[in-house]
Amino acid sequence: MATVMTGAVLLGVIGLIIRSMVKDKKNGKSLQCGGDCKHCGGHCS
Repeated sequence: MATVMTGAVLLGVIGLIIRSMVKDKKNGKSLQCGGDCKHCGGHCS
């Protein structure tokens, strides 16, 4: 039972992380750049 509960919590956390990444991507942010053009060499659009 504890294994199932731990797995469910872990899946929930992973789901929230993926949801946050998708939301950031839709808002024009990326994992590589982060939207801070002075630190990425001006490759932001």
